[in-house]
Amino acid sequence: MVDIASPCIKICTLDPTGQWCLGCGRTLDEISGWQGASHTQRQEILAELPNRLVRLNQKLAD
Repeated sequence: MVDIASPCIKICTLDPTGQWCLGCGRTLDEISGWQGASHTQRQEILAELPNRLVRLNQKLAD
């Protein structure tokens, strides 16, 4: 099974609530737990990120 790389894009900035990375869209728990996450868990996180980033950007624009 091929390992799933981190979605980190080296823009490690948290949203105003301090819960979400504005670069990759992950939560702090997801970031800190990435190394120990299973293949399935990583796939689930990656599947959520595009919509999550859209929502985060909309909140920042409001």
